[in-house]
Amino acid sequence: MAQINLLPWREELRNEQQRQFLTILGLSAVLMGMIVLAVHIQIAGMIGNQQSRNDYLQTEISKVEKQIKEINSLAQEKKRLLSRMEVIETLQRNRPEVVHLFDEIVKVMPEGAYLNSMKQSGKSLNLDGMAQSNARVSALMRNIDGSAWLTGPKLQVIKKSTRKKSGDEDERSFTLRATQVSQTEENKQ
Repeated sequence: MAQINLLPWREELRNEQQRQFLTILGLSAVLMGMIVLAVHIQIAGMIGNQQSRNDYLQTEISKVEKQIKEINSLAQEKKRLLSRMEVIETLQRNRPEVVHLFDEIVKVMPEGAYLNSMKQSGKSLNLDGMAQSNARVSALMRNIDGSAWLTGPKLQVIKKSTRKKSGDEDERSFTLRATQVSQTEENKQ
């Protein structure tokens, strides 16, 4: 006789398919979770690596900024020292000029004229003095014009003095301006 299986085979098939589906779904979920975890670990590693590189760069940048500040301070110090050296060199070059200036003033002073005061501001000289006559002041100006160390005489004031010397002549007080000529400047031209 033929055997007929009356068992619910369709239901068993459905249960088997459902079990397989749930197994595949579970394995897929576990696999997906592992993939997400692997991606997360990879990205976290990349972020950590980049953060360490950023920290290293920041450290190096701060070192370089300190070096730049040090270089700037050294440059300022160098500039300050160079300006001081230049002033010292100028003073060394001009040291003999004072001696020549006083020597030249003695040479250009005509007889019958003398100085009460002399002021120097830079290369400009203010000469205040007395002379026996206007001619003596003119002679002083001509002598200054012909001098190698003085130039550009300009008479500011000349007037009769209230003081009288032993004699009948009135003295003239004068204020004269002249310019000192540096021989190093002359040699440069």
